[in-house]
Amino acid sequence: MRLAAMGDLHFSKSSRENLQPVFSEIGQKADVLLLCGDLVDYGLPEEAAMFAKELSSVKIPVIAVLGNHEFESGKQDEVRRILSDAGTTVLDGDACEIEGVGFAGVKGFGGGFGEQALKPWGEESVKRFVHEAIDEALKLESALAKLRTSQRIALLHYSPIEATVRGEPAAIFPFLGSSSLEEPLNRYSVTAVFHGHAHHGSMEGRTKNHVPVYNVAMKLLQHSLPDHMPFRIIELTGA
Repeated sequence: MRLAAMGDLHFSKSSRENLQPVFSEIGQKADVLLLCGDLVDYGLPEEAAMFAKELSSVKIPVIAVLGNHEFESGKQDEVRRILSDAGTTVLDGDACEIEGVGFAGVKGFGGGFGEQALKPWGEESVKRFVHEAIDEALKLESALAKLRTSQRIALLHYSPIEATVRGEPAAIFPFLGSSSLEEPLNRYSVTAVFHGHAHHGSMEGRTKNHVPVYNVAMKLLQHSLPDHMPFRIIELTGA
């Protein structure tokens, strides 16, 4: 199975038809398209409707998670419904299976990594921030636990490891991902992880248990692979 993955498309009214060459090539080279959040720019239903129309040219299965931009206008539920009605499987603590490969997805959240991760101590607002990341990690764990497939793919917007956000200013690492998301990835022997959000991060890294993690933010791919379309192809052996 060939997976095409990309994120942070930030689709807006000015993006019309810009993605058609990308989607056309994906349709020729991949069996499944994974979208890692920030699909639209301001989280507006009209953006989602236009994006869904662009995406209608893709005839392979499409699996997505939402990103922080989908929440900007407080209409994330409507955006999710529009994408789902158009045939995209939008995961939020859910799992699905395609031809024997399992997919689990959540948006994720920030909080930082390792010893520098924010702790739930002090003001209530800080505790809420930390618990949001923990809740997202629990949703990811629940989704992975539902899968009985030999290969499991995790789809996120925020990063689960520090390695794939390196290249961004260190001061914003806590807003790009959380180590809380890494724990379930190691526990359930995930095959590969895809995320976006860190536009100036690094393309690849691994969890402590050597699970490969791919940052597929579109701007990062455009900068790192200037002679290629801005998506990543990963082929699963035995799938």
